[in-house]
This record gives sequence, C-alpha cells and structure tokens, in this order.
Amino acid sequence: MEMIAFVIGVVVLVVGLAVSIALHEIGHLVPAKKFGVRVGQYMVGFGPTLFSRRRGETEYGIKAIPLGGYISMAGMYPPSKAEGRAGGGFFATMVQDARVANDESLEGVDESRVFYRLPVWKRIVIMLGGPFMNLLFAIVLMMIVLSGIGVQTVTTTVGAVSDCVATTSASACTADDPLAPAAAAGMEAGDEIVSIDGQEVADFAEAAAIIQDAAGQSLRVVVDRDGEQVALAVTPAEVTRTLSDGTEVQVGVIGITGATEFVREPLWAAPVAAAENVVAVAEIVVQMPVKVYETAASLVTGEDRDPNGPLSIVGAGAIAGEVAAADAPIVNRIAVMLSLLASLNIALFVFNLVPLLPLDGGHVVVALWDGIRRKWAKLIGRPEPGPIDATKLVPVTFVVVIAIVVMGGVLILADLINPVSLF
Repeated sequence: MEMIAFVIGVVVLVVGLAVSIALHEIGHLVPAKKFGVRVGQYMVGFGPTLFSRRRGETEYGIKAIPLGGYISMAGMYPPSKAEGRAGGGFFATMVQDARVANDESLEGVDESRVFYRLPVWKRIVIMLGGPFMNLLFAIVLMMIVLSGIGVQTVTTTVGAVSDCVATTSASACTADDPLAPAAAAGMEAGDEIVSIDGQEVADFAEAAAIIQDAAGQSLRVVVDRDGEQVALAVTPAEVTRTLSDGTEVQVGVIGITGATEFVREPLWAAPVAAAENVVAVAEIVVQMPVKVYETAASLVTGEDRDPNGPLSIVGAGAIAGEVAAADAPIVNRIAVMLSLLASLNIALFVFNLVPLLPLDGGHVVVALWDGIRRKWAKLIGRPEPGPIDATKLVPVTFVVVIAIVVMGGVLILADLINPVSLF
C-alpha cells in the first residue's frame, strides 16, 4: 500500500510539473499573440510528440519528456546577412545553423509579425510572461495551503492533561513522580487557556513560556470551558530538561499538551511567503556552482546533504512519494504536496530570470541592450543601429546549456545515491 501511495505521489508531482510548464509557456504565448507575433508551435515537453493539434496558425502539442517546453515565434532574431559563413570550427557552425533555422522561421511571414521587430517593452513582456506565470501559480497554491487549508498550529486549547509530571527528561512517569499540577488543579482536555496571571495568551507558545519561567510559583490560569470562564490555581513543578547542546536547565511544567489545529492565514500571507521563498531560492541559485560541488563531494564522503540545498526532479519526485506514503492525515499530505509544487514554481520563476541565454532572463538582457543602443544612437545623433544579431551568442548559450546539463546530472546522481529525505 505504501508503494502505491509513493507512486501516486511521484505521478502527482510529474503532472504538477507538466501543468507548471504549460502555464509557463502560456505566459509567453498569450502576450506574443496579443502583440501579433506569429507563433508556429506551443509544446509542453521535449522528445517525440505524443499528441498535437493545429488551431489556426499554431500547432499545440504534448511531448514525451515533461522537463520543459517551448513556443516557436517567428523571427526571434533578425535575418542573417548575405555574407556567407564567417570563419570555421565548431562554434562558427553552430552560429550558422542557428541563423539558418531562424531564417526559416521568417519565410512567408509578414515582417510586422516577427519578434525582433517588436518594441523593447513588448519583447520584455513576452519573455517575462513565462516566469511570472509560475510566480502567480505559486502564489495561488500557497493561498490554497495557507488560507484554504491553514497552517497546522498548536493552539491555546488543551489537548491532553497528564496524570503526572516526569521530573527528568524521561518520557514516561514513574511511581515517584508527583501528580501533574494541571490535573491537581482540575484542568481538563478541551479547556481553552485565556490568560495566565492576568496576561492574555494568543498561542500555546506564549502560555508555555510563562509556565516555564514560573516553577514553584502559584499561577492564576483562566480557561474557557464550554463558554464559561473558570479560574484555576496552578503551581508549575520544577523539572530538569536537557537542551540539544547538552545543557541542563530547570523549567516549570504543569503537564499539558496543546491541541493542534489548522489555523487559516489571511490572503496576503501567500504573497509574503512567496516573496520570502523567492529570496531563499535566489540565494541558492547564486551559489549553485558551490552547492552542486558540495553535493558532488557528499557522494564521495557519504556525508548528509544540506536539506535546504538544490534538488533534481528525481529528488523532488522522491520527496513527493515520501509525503504521499507518510503515516499522516490526508489533509496534511495534500498541504505538503501543494507546498512542494509551489516551491517548484518559485524555482522555475527564479531560475528563468538568470540573465543568460537560452533562459528568459537572457532574452530580456538582449532586448534591453538593443533598446540602450537605439537610445544612445538617438542621443548622440547617429543613425539608428540595426537589431542585435543574438545568434552570435549561440556559443555562450551552448556553454550555459552544458553547465545546466552537468549540474543537473550531478544532482540526479546524488538524489539516487545520497538522497535528501524528509523522514
């Protein structure tokens, strides 16, 4: 049964990834069509085509490998000049091939409907549409989790009252342990703590902090019991607890645990959480080469990986499977799965903003540079320069793609051999 649940979790993540990619490409497609650019294809995935249908001038389809997608716009770059092959060698051949492919996309297309002829701001809108669609999807998913399902929180409601209090860190009471102060005072499960010694408490953490600092002191605890406020006199027992660093401390306890409930957050909590997630992912992306090197080193040393480090789609799928197979209420598993998909979309948003071709951020940089050149020429009274021939950057694109493939390969290998586990 656990294996079936694990497989279901992986499938859900793969479908979620495909939906995320489809939305990303829609973010490019809609403004491109709005601005009149001819779009020949809209494809989700790579490799062999599983399904496609042509509507108007655009072919819409799904391919076998759901690890990316694309739309093919006419005239991503200006037509190549009739100057023959410049130079030779591997990279020169790549540039020439890119120019040929680009020229083919221009055949029979009205010049007013090509991408490179658009104003700079329209090109930027088209290229940023994909990443921002992922950001919007992530915010929607976070709203479902935070404001729809809620955040699992220990509330001021008493979940259970112990019969006794262990005087050490032992989990079970012994015959020598005293009666729990809460039980002695008549506190019951279901009581909602309103205030302690006149201080109102908003959550269980606040109540616990007051109790821990009041060992041996009589406290007036007001609880709400079935709509009626009841005042109880409770004296916390002093017990020894060992902290994670081995330090022993004396704290007060009364022998209660708080009830766990899903507390719904306001709608604006989702954009705030998304912004915090963007910053965290951006820090990882900036340090990606170092993080991947550390991950590769862990394959050799066998050390535990950083749980906050980068993952491949294999690692994300394994975590999704673990979540689906976990021994937890279904609502908890749904919340974690949606949060995982939201984080995946945040990663797609940030990664695609990296200012290097072939990523969307690279195309934005090309458009901005084109606009700066035109403005500068106008400012100094020179003729307007022609559009930038970005096919010259194909060698840079090739290097970036190789780097992405290598880093992805390392992460996949690490996720197979030394995976990060939630449990």
